[in-house]
Amino acid sequence: MVTVVIPSPLRRFSGGVERVEVEGASLRQVFENLGRHYPELRDRIVYDDDLRPGIAVSIDDEITEDGLLARVRDGSVVHIMPAMGGG
Repeated sequence: MVTVVIPSPLRRFSGGVERVEVEGASLRQVFENLGRHYPELRDRIVYDDDLRPGIAVSIDDEITEDGLLARVRDGSVVHIMPAMGGG
């Protein structure tokens, strides 16, 4: 299982849940499985078969540049990091 940590700006799409455990060997599979429980959350992360612009993802504390093709392993922790606005 992979643990997905949902940042507070996106928790309204997960019913306030902060961490979700899902199966998957790639980010694509992880977010597909996440979308089965929280389809609106998935839509905020994935767009047009890639990570939505302004969304970064880290796997085990390393930012991935591989998009949905990034590999994850059993026990990985995935952090979703939306871009922050303001000035």
